[in-house]
Amino acid sequence: MAFDFDLITSYYSNLSAQIDTIKKILNRPLTLTEKILYSHLFDPGDLNDFQRGVDYVNFAPDRVAMQDATAQMALLQFMQAGKDKAAVPTTVHCDHLIQARTGAMDDLKEAFSTNKEVFDFLSIVSNKYGIGFWKPGAGIIHQVVLENYAFPGGMMIGTDSHTVNAGGLGMVAIGVGGADAVDVMSGMPWELKSPGLIGVKLTGKLNGWTSAKDVILKVAGLLTVKGGTGNILEYFGEGARSLSCTGKGTICNMGAEIGATTSLFGYDEKMYEYLKGTDREDVAEAASKVAPHLTGDPEVYANPEKYFDEIIEINLDKLEPHINGPFSPDKAWPISGFAEAVKENGYPKNLEVGLIGSCTNSSYEDITRAASIAQQAVDKGLKVSTKFTVTPGSEMVRYTIARDGLLDAFEKIGGIVLANACGPCIGQWARHNADKEEKNSIITSFNRNFAKRNDGNPNTHAFVASPEIVTAMTIAGDLTFNPLTDTLTNEKGEKVKLDEPKGIEFPSGGFAVEDNGYQAPAKDGSSVTVDVAPDSKRLQLLTPFEPWDGSDMTGMKLLIKAEGKCTTDHISMAGPWLRYRGHLDNIANNLLIGAVNYFNKKTNSVVNQLSSQESTVPDTARDYKARGIGSLVVGDENYGEGSSREHAAMEPRHLDVRAVLVKSFARIHETNLKKQGMLALTFVNKGDYEKIREDDTIGILGLKKFSPGKNLIVRLDHSDGTTEEFEASHSYSKTQIEWFKAGSALNLIRQRNQ
Repeated sequence: MAFDFDLITSYYSNLSAQIDTIKKILNRPLTLTEKILYSHLFDPGDLNDFQRGVDYVNFAPDRVAMQDATAQMALLQFMQAGKDKAAVPTTVHCDHLIQARTGAMDDLKEAFSTNKEVFDFLSIVSNKYGIGFWKPGAGIIHQVVLENYAFPGGMMIGTDSHTVNAGGLGMVAIGVGGADAVDVMSGMPWELKSPGLIGVKLTGKLNGWTSAKDVILKVAGLLTVKGGTGNILEYFGEGARSLSCTGKGTICNMGAEIGATTSLFGYDEKMYEYLKGTDREDVAEAASKVAPHLTGDPEVYANPEKYFDEIIEINLDKLEPHINGPFSPDKAWPISGFAEAVKENGYPKNLEVGLIGSCTNSSYEDITRAASIAQQAVDKGLKVSTKFTVTPGSEMVRYTIARDGLLDAFEKIGGIVLANACGPCIGQWARHNADKEEKNSIITSFNRNFAKRNDGNPNTHAFVASPEIVTAMTIAGDLTFNPLTDTLTNEKGEKVKLDEPKGIEFPSGGFAVEDNGYQAPAKDGSSVTVDVAPDSKRLQLLTPFEPWDGSDMTGMKLLIKAEGKCTTDHISMAGPWLRYRGHLDNIANNLLIGAVNYFNKKTNSVVNQLSSQESTVPDTARDYKARGIGSLVVGDENYGEGSSREHAAMEPRHLDVRAVLVKSFARIHETNLKKQGMLALTFVNKGDYEKIREDDTIGILGLKKFSPGKNLIVRLDHSDGTTEEFEASHSYSKTQIEWFKAGSALNLIRQRNQ
């Protein structure tokens, strides 16, 4: 039986009546996205035909999920909210703090030792507030959610951008910052701007080497890293129905890489089979009774151009395997043209490491397809030419593939099995010699490949592909190898060719596991106490941010004018910095150390305008703060893309950065800044970015009349005595302006609860 089955059946029992009411008011057929969103309004009385991309809407998600790196700060905030228990089903998953070094057993042992204080804190807080706790080694949050909690038609939020993985089971699942999670855990409405809708029609059927991963690699190439911003992608068509449930999850997972709010598929036979296969036949049967309401209306899919803002059509029969990269997940190459791209762009041809797994591609089907290639290598006298790692997505998957002998195939060709955790995908990889910053190439089945993300080396050219393509390329050790057409020379000197991969959606003997790693919370946590040592280097109780003083912001200094791509990895790096995710002051020492300074083209090097000396970004911010001088950050396009980490918003707030002014924002980061009481502003005229000089004194005017839709004025006092002013726009709603005035959304929640 599934977790929280009463919640699911309660939702389904009212769904037909809800959909009828929605259709009467809107008077038109509905997309699946609209059915789920409108049936999860915080106040059903607010129902109207919301204007996409304009109206802010309050929702009531069914559940919350948090991974251990983001859960620390989220729970530290929730402890200030004045609540005795989480208002909705909530879980914490320990998957980010396990560093990949030598192999699963040793790495897990090391993680338990190194992170004991943090794991104990998360366990105790979860126990106190009625939160389910998944221990280290249980698996990657998104795979565990798909296996245990996701259900068709549901709505959830999670403090990780790849929460969207649950769209593979028909959920609207959205990545958020920890402050958003606190809203929902506190029983408050969760606000979201009504998203645009992009319809993706899939025709035909995957064949040969092509996999579900190639669908989203293709879509990423079409839409780019910002093309999905503010939109939900809804997949439909015969091709969509033919994909396995975990294949659907892979596609939804990487929707985060195009900035999409989320992605989802309608309920179908593949979802029924997956629910049944993961011991949730009760959910499958309940969903089947309301199946017409768990997909878009037939009229929508018959004439999608009438109901979606944009339509993409992909014929799976003709889709090629893709390899995306380097340095950006949207740089898409069909495999037939990839060898030429490697040569033309001077990418390092020799492959050093191949890595499969992660939250994106670690299902049983993924592993079987990759294992079929590995077994061919054994049978044909081949072995990997480079290092090769395998990361199972959950303990259930790991136990089952070990039972079925699939891990043996990887180990026979030199593969190393890592812990059921994020590992190299998020920079938790103790890669040998990475600090030498040598130019090299790796290939993964992960989702992101920004510079420095996997190993900290800015010269690592990381490419993204399906697990089977990664395995084949690793055997070849050569980026110009095309497994669809090329041959390899085996140990006997014979020319051999790899056959098409073979995958199995479900194990013939069913899934199995001895200990799934779940810890249920206490029924009554009132007697549980949470202690944080005052001298802890890993955890720090939070002090509320100061409210707005009622005046315009004046006398600010420019902290950094970031040039080019500035993701949350650039703003608040992961890797070794994950150890400080529960200590705001310590982790603030990584603030913007990866951002490129427009004026000197260096990273972590800015001029302190008070001393006229070059210094690091965090040290400069701390100096300004100590002298009572606020600062401002200026950014380029799609500022804050990537991870949902709210530390990228809390760190500048902590160091008295008062505003962030950019050409455009990624959705989650913009919201995170607002939640922490900061000003998130956008150039009305993007050319004004060029007006900002390194030694300007900056003011933001018009805050006394701060209101939705009304631009603010940025004033630049140049060192030569001249002055310039220009307008900056914002997307604050009335509620969000109240967050700003209170100093943060959490301050407002605490005031209301008191």
